[in-house]
Amino acid sequence: MILNSFNDIVFSAMAAAVSNKYTTIEESMNYADNKEIEKFKKMTGILGRYDVTEKQTSSDLCFAAANNICAKGKYVGDDIGVLIYVTQTPDYRTPSTAYALHQRLSLPNDCICFDVNLGCSGFVYGSTLVASLMATSNIQKGLLLIGDTNAKERLPKNKTNTTNTSMLFGDAGAAVLFEKRNGCQIKSSLRSDGTGFKALMKPYGAWRHPTGPERVPSDDIAVFNFTLNEVPDLIKDFILHEGKTIDDYDQMVLHQANLYIIKQIAKRLNIPMEKVPTSLDKYGNTSGASIPITLVEKYGESNENKELNLLMSGFGVGLSWGVMSAQINVNDILPLVHTDEYFDDGIAD
Repeated sequence: MILNSFNDIVFSAMAAAVSNKYTTIEESMNYADNKEIEKFKKMTGILGRYDVTEKQTSSDLCFAAANNICAKGKYVGDDIGVLIYVTQTPDYRTPSTAYALHQRLSLPNDCICFDVNLGCSGFVYGSTLVASLMATSNIQKGLLLIGDTNAKERLPKNKTNTTNTSMLFGDAGAAVLFEKRNGCQIKSSLRSDGTGFKALMKPYGAWRHPTGPERVPSDDIAVFNFTLNEVPDLIKDFILHEGKTIDDYDQMVLHQANLYIIKQIAKRLNIPMEKVPTSLDKYGNTSGASIPITLVEKYGESNENKELNLLMSGFGVGLSWGVMSAQINVNDILPLVHTDEYFDDGIAD
């Protein structure tokens, strides 16, 4: 396996943001009978989620999360040497939305800045990229912004390319501040399987297939089998290579795909659910933001001065999956932000 190890780098702050618009499953599935709704809730664990307003985008939520970290005095704009924005729902086809965020956050010109098109594994991949760039440079602080607004698929005017999994998704954005600090370490391992690139595909609306049908099926069975076979194996290998056991970690935070998958992965790893926090009951599947929003949900209101040793895994579109370990103090996980604000870029609709 490929192992990435970054010494003296730590998560120094974490924040997440959602809108003020909360939608219950009953409201979303008003076309279904009670039996179908209860079956969906039992299988997925989702009771409701937050949807952005019509003009909000994922970058607006990420901006609010990053601003929350800045407001707590964790960084000023000139501190940031790298900004990576991970999303599959960007503001523009070009340029990277990261440049608009760079301007909005008043970051310096001496800053590496770009988007990464990745979904549910994006937190682990994005963290590895930020840590890699910091480890090989004199950058002292970096920002990972990650978020998606997949729930917008359910809006009537956005029905093109809707998948049969769209009812799972909620909208969220997150920000993580990385900092060089002696004695800390981030480790990760990433894997890919391009033979499954069609499994969660949205093929229409880009350059190869500019237009297409209103609804696109996804291969849920292939994704399900991939997750339950490949993800536990990678986590087991990673723990073994670290020379640790699951008892050495305070929490194992998984991508919030659905409750059944989370329970099955925990079962295959013999990890008690008390060590596997969940957030999808309130937020749904928030794609790449699901790991940080789960930590914000669990610890954001806590004032405990405690160092957490975390094991985290993201998996999904690509197919792609990864696992990582990192440390963060509970005090550095900030309360959830609610916002309906959006960026007016001056461009007419």
